Amino acid sequence: MTAVQTSAEQSGVPTGQDQYPAGAQVVVRDEEWLVRSSMPTAEDGTRIEVVGVSEFVRDQEAVFFSALDRIELLDPRETSLVMDDSPNYRRSRLFLEAVLRRTALPQSERRLALADSFLMDPLPYQRRPAELALSGGNLRPRLLIADVVGLGKTLEIGLTLAELIRRGRGERILVVTPQHVLEQFQHELWTRFAIPLVRLDSVGIERIQREIPAGRNPFTSFKRVIVSIDTLKNTDQYQHHLEQIRWDAVVIDESHNLINRGSLRNQLARTLAPRTDALILASATPHNGDAKSFAELIGLLDPVAIRDPENYRAADIEHLFIRRTKISPEVREQMKGQWADRGPSHSVHCPATPAEEKIFEELAAVWLPGDGGTSVSSVPLFPYTLLKSFLSSHAALRATVSARTRTLEKKDDRRGTEAELAALGRLSELAAGLTEADSAKFAALVRQLREEIGVGPGSDERVVVFSERVQTLEWLAEVLPAALGFKGRAARDCVRIMHGGLSDEQQMACVEEFGLADTPVRVLLTGDVASEGVNLHRQCHQLVHYDVPWSLIRIEQRNGRIDRYGQARPPEFRALILTSEVEGAKDDTVVAERLLEREDQAHRSLGTAEAVTGLYRAEAEEKSLIQDLLRGRTVDESLDARRSGTDGEDAGLDDFLADFFGPVGEDASQADGAEPDGSTATSGPGTEPSAGRAAASPVVPRLFDSTAHFLDEALREVYPDARDRLDLDRDQQSGLLSFRPPTELVHRLKALPMDYLREQRLRERLLVTFNRRLAEHSLQRARESSTSSWPEISLLTDLHPVVEWLTDKVLVGMGRQEAPMITANVAEPVYLVQGVYSNKLGRPTVVKWMGVTWLEATGKGLVDDDMVSLLRRCGVGPTMANKLRYREPAPLRAALPHVLDTAEAFLNTHRDAWDEPLREPIEQYKRRLGTWRQPTLAGERTKERLADLADSLLTTGRPLLRVLAVLVPDPDRKKDDGGPPLVSLTVPSAPAAP
Repeated sequence: MTAVQTSAEQSGVPTGQDQYPAGAQVVVRDEEWLVRSSMPTAEDGTRIEVVGVSEFVRDQEAVFFSALDRIELLDPRETSLVMDDSPNYRRSRLFLEAVLRRTALPQSERRLALADSFLMDPLPYQRRPAELALSGGNLRPRLLIADVVGLGKTLEIGLTLAELIRRGRGERILVVTPQHVLEQFQHELWTRFAIPLVRLDSVGIERIQREIPAGRNPFTSFKRVIVSIDTLKNTDQYQHHLEQIRWDAVVIDESHNLINRGSLRNQLARTLAPRTDALILASATPHNGDAKSFAELIGLLDPVAIRDPENYRAADIEHLFIRRTKISPEVREQMKGQWADRGPSHSVHCPATPAEEKIFEELAAVWLPGDGGTSVSSVPLFPYTLLKSFLSSHAALRATVSARTRTLEKKDDRRGTEAELAALGRLSELAAGLTEADSAKFAALVRQLREEIGVGPGSDERVVVFSERVQTLEWLAEVLPAALGFKGRAARDCVRIMHGGLSDEQQMACVEEFGLADTPVRVLLTGDVASEGVNLHRQCHQLVHYDVPWSLIRIEQRNGRIDRYGQARPPEFRALILTSEVEGAKDDTVVAERLLEREDQAHRSLGTAEAVTGLYRAEAEEKSLIQDLLRGRTVDESLDARRSGTDGEDAGLDDFLADFFGPVGEDASQADGAEPDGSTATSGPGTEPSAGRAAASPVVPRLFDSTAHFLDEALREVYPDARDRLDLDRDQQSGLLSFRPPTELVHRLKALPMDYLREQRLRERLLVTFNRRLAEHSLQRARESSTSSWPEISLLTDLHPVVEWLTDKVLVGMGRQEAPMITANVAEPVYLVQGVYSNKLGRPTVVKWMGVTWLEATGKGLVDDDMVSLLRRCGVGPTMANKLRYREPAPLRAALPHVLDTAEAFLNTHRDAWDEPLREPIEQYKRRLGTWRQPTLAGERTKERLADLADSLLTTGRPLLRVLAVLVPDPDRKKDDGGPPLVSLTVPSAPAAP
């Protein structure tokens, strides 16, 4: 393999700022290693993650520190030039392609490189968060994705992470989610993007801690981890471990839970934010209506983005924040045919039974009297707690009455409680004997499920039923199966119950079973734990609100479980509305039905119901509504007063987020990296330019027309006996590859999800394909399975472990400091040289691929800075002939110092021009930082840290150079033999920016 540079002194990099770019080869402890990533440390020099190249350490992963080990970057002047005897110079072409693939994209490259290669629909709106993160508008890739429920935030996160990985900025990834969506998130990132995350749920953490030495940091065992926020927020147990880790990227889903300062979740976020380069926050409701609280959330991304946390607008954070709704123009146009429109919310009126009317009478007379009457309770809000329990079920009412009774009986001084205790006793007696026969809602639920929706034995129809009360869910789980006609084992299997009291594994199991088509589950009974982040739309388009939350946000979140991107059928919503003939009774028509209507109106006109009240929090909405009901207001009066700011108590409330629901994220055509038609300026392998538009220059230069072609040739080169050695089977018609993974690949597969490895037996056999339709079909078939949601066939993307494994196998196919000689259509020898400028963090800022010629007669060097185009002009390709004409390498080696000097002089001449797109955003940030004033010592330290970070992102030192290959003239070729003109180099007058 070729070389780069010998030491910090030779490269011109000051001591302590050693640069080891990804893809470089180093020698440590007399063994050869391939650099995966590097990062400076405070005490131990540069931390370098490597994979073994030489035979003794091949494919082993290791970490070295430049202050503890002698790490030798090989001198390009010592490169050995060797002949390539492979057919069509296959070995050389593969090697060059592998170097192109393994070299991280420079920071100045803002366009998306991989967007067309994943298992996702080509929707430009889903690419825009990644484009914004890479736009340079912010110092680092930091972003709050605030799209409303159902638009595909997980896909947007996956694409952003993939682009960071391609730039060498995604080796260490931590994803933090609510516990019930761990597997769902892990599943999406692997099946769609081939990004494996090790799931550290409660069981996974225990397993890791049993396997590693006592006291060792569990987060160092895996590079890419997904863990629940409920597990990680235990700061007493994990704080020390987290403080010792630096991440390339951290993702925190449902990030609105981080806002409350002093909470464990907030402490966790404050621990992670300064210890990661990229930070992606995601939430459909990332605010609570308070400007200062929201500013604190934005401050996790960029502490200097908001100068006055109580006075700022959307424009101040547009580089950090993106929000769209389903009716946003770009989303509406792109989603045609991709997402069925939701149907109306049907109110199913349920006239109260005689037994229920007696409870309504008691509530109206004693607990919630009208006409200025006084409630028996000394706690103003408690009567509404009772009412909501009753409107849920008699089981929930009994639980609430019992809990309140115990509270009052424990009081040392019971003065003033006797009347309330007596009233609670009467309610307990009224509710004690009630059964499902006395429940109007239950009878209506059974009718709706059996007659309107079609749930029952012999039917595949599914429905999700929401209730706020665990007691209601548990009662329904007992009585509903028999009422639907299920008997025996089918009665046990047809219903699943999910609520916050279950463990993370139990919750994930419920979601997975409901999403698999062949499982017997027909009804999912769930609390509002499933109203955030959970996908329930795969096999279901029917939702029933058994009781209705008194919050527009919560109603919308519930509906969003089935009304989301990928829903093939129109979502249908039903709400059971308990009605009463009792005068003054506050039945479901008073609150629930009006809230349903207002949520539906807001969704259709605004795309979201969050802004209706201006409170932005489900808990705040419900509390405010109940307080207004106590004042005698109606639901509509409460909602309208809050939104208009006419409420006496909140008359000064200015809805500071009003302009966040439109301008931010609405202009689809102006995102960096987007073409005027909204498409991404990406020209990947095998893609063709759109009609009427010139093809954009490739983001990633490629010699092979596709990853499939590269992998096919790599297999032939590395495993010429693959049919026998790997038991390789290839279906030419479908594009399916089936083979037994060798030991070194099995070692890499340990990063894949454990369930996936075990269920698909991947250590024994892999099924992979480049056929997107086949991979999608396999994924769909898995969802229709009764055993596993993991597909047996995975899509081969550039990030897939199989592609990375073969790429590395090709790279190590060249010996230490070797570069091949290729006979090509050139007039004089052309040296293929890679030049890389980096910053103090070791990340490339400029990457150039050059062809360099040294003319001994004139003492001049010539440069072409488009290596891929040059190779094509010189006839280097799959049809070129290898005549096996060996050339004496000594004269070619003698010219290496001149060639490298020419390359470095060329790079230095144009460095400032290439650096400008990177330098200007950094200088702008430093100017903004200069005006940021902080009265505290901690604030000043943050300012100093950010100033140092900004400086560390600028290009520094001399370029690192690698000699990749030499194109040599064909000795049999005559200049006038009628063949294509021989290629000669000229110095480009205006080289393009990288």
